[in-house]
Amino acid sequence: MRVIAPAALTLLICGIAPLAVPAAETTEVPDFSGLWWHPALPGPEPLASGPTTIINRARTPQGISDYAQLVGDYTNPILKPGAAATVRKFGDMSRAGILFPSPANQCWPEPGPYIYKNFAVELFQKPDEITLIYDQDHEVRHIRLNSSHPPKVTPSWYGDSVGHYEGGDMLVVDTVGIRTDRPFPMIDLYGTPYSSALHMVERYRLIDYNEAKDGLERNRKENMVVQGRVDPNYRGKYLQILYTVDDPGVFTTAWSATVTFGKGDPDFPETVCAENFHVYYSQDEKVPTAKRPDF
Repeated sequence: MRVIAPAALTLLICGIAPLAVPAAETTEVPDFSGLWWHPALPGPEPLASGPTTIINRARTPQGISDYAQLVGDYTNPILKPGAAATVRKFGDMSRAGILFPSPANQCWPEPGPYIYKNFAVELFQKPDEITLIYDQDHEVRHIRLNSSHPPKVTPSWYGDSVGHYEGGDMLVVDTVGIRTDRPFPMIDLYGTPYSSALHMVERYRLIDYNEAKDGLERNRKENMVVQGRVDPNYRGKYLQILYTVDDPGVFTTAWSATVTFGKGDPDFPETVCAENFHVYYSQDEKVPTAKRPDF
């Protein structure tokens, strides 16, 4: 399909800058629509070099992340001392057999990049907006195309996301304004904190299997991969997100990682987080409640 899209935008990875919309031109738009699978836990694929995502210090006998113990690597140089102490605290809890509360297990919206924990995402493209629907607990993101962040962003669960197509094969999404006044403010399963300055840039591309192999291999080395969702013989296009996170209050530098999605199970699952008040964690936690009944 052909739509009107901007030629390019200047994105500052290490700081937040207003997005200016240049003169539009006609470009070919990649088709990201459909259901994509990345059935892996904890989720992201660390880069082979350079500043990258925190990984799990707890490993299985096979050498991959032990999802039964979420012990974030608090020695990762991207972490400032306060953030490192927070990650270490949660890791000590996990090693002690305490399942600490998080957005996922307490049924709260998951900010980026925590939201990459989801196994599946479906993209719906329109000329002025892209909608992303994730498979767990009705997580939905809206990305305004060819737009700018407002002068004063109102913080929200998923932040304010604007995007544009670039180079004929890439979708660039810029997100700011993720709420900090919320329960369990963390951006990964290890409890890594964030501040109001959190800035995330995602670059979505369709790539061939030969190019995807690097990300798939990094995924197998790091994550627990759930079998049966992606066809192991699939050799079509993959959807890869290269994302960069910057938050000067928490991190010493901007850092990046990838998530590589494939095709497989055509059925979109509906996984609902079931709130309850039983004490399964180290303390009672308040779960989302409505001020009045729905009916």
